[in-house]
Parts: sequence; C-alpha cells; structure tokens
Amino acid sequence: MSDDAKDAGLVAMISSILGGNKRAEPASPPPLADVAPGPAPVPDVAQIPEAESPKLQDGSGDAVSAPKAVAPAAQSLTPDGKRLLPAEAIAELVLGELRKLEGFPASGVSVTVYGYRNWNAMLTFAPFSTNFQNATRFRQALPDLVFKLRRFVELEI
Repeated sequence: MSDDAKDAGLVAMISSILGGNKRAEPASPPPLADVAPGPAPVPDVAQIPEAESPKLQDGSGDAVSAPKAVAPAAQSLTPDGKRLLPAEAIAELVLGELRKLEGFPASGVSVTVYGYRNWNAMLTFAPFSTNFQNATRFRQALPDLVFKLRRFVELEI
C-alpha cells in the first residue's frame, strides 16, 4: 500500500472520529502504475517449528500450530548455525507467526525488533485494531515466540 493511500485512510479515520465527514473535494484512490506488477517476491524467512506453548493457545484450549521449519539453501549463517536476518525481516517473521493466532487483527499492529545478542520484540496496536483482552493475550504469547525464534535467527547489524 502506498504512503498516499495510507495517509488518505488515516485522514478519513480521523475525520470520521471528529465528525468531519464533509470533504471539499471527493477523495480518489491513487492512480495505478502503468507497468504490470511482476511476480511477487518469495520471502526469505523460515517458519518456526510447531508452537506448543500454553500461552499460544486460545480460550477453547486448542493449541495453535505453525508449519515445520524450512530453510532455503543459500543464506548467511552464524558459526553456530543461526540465520542472520535484519530487524525488518525478523519483525515480519514474528508478525507472520502472530497472524496465525485466532482473532489477530489484519492491520494496525506494529512489531519492533530491538537489541543485539539477546534481541527482543515489542508489539504496538493502533487504536481500535483490537480489544484490551486480545492485545494482552497476544503480548503474552510474544515472549515464547521470540524465545523459539532466537534458537534459529540472529539479528544482523
């Protein structure tokens, strides 16, 4: 999504909250590019093994499971066999795993990866993206997910 579309959505949300739905000019979506999009790039991040943590279980007691780890062939590795990934790639990996949880919002969630050797992750939620109870459940699941990912991924600086 382009920055113009995000800005237009943000302005629309703020306007609806403040009661200013009256616009001087009609909003139009940004123009599409004349070039046809190429094939979607294949993400270069591995899946973590199946999650067995009780914190990753929903209220019904069913465990949320993730696909088995699949490592692509040519990647930079540490001497102990961990993959070196930038913070953005690790954040996308964490977000991808969290999206598998029941009730996880499709948008309005940001993952920040910080630290060095013992990197960590932080979740932030946009207003009205989820309720407090679900946000707490997702934040409680995050440390277990990070612990499992640290066994396979090292932060590249």
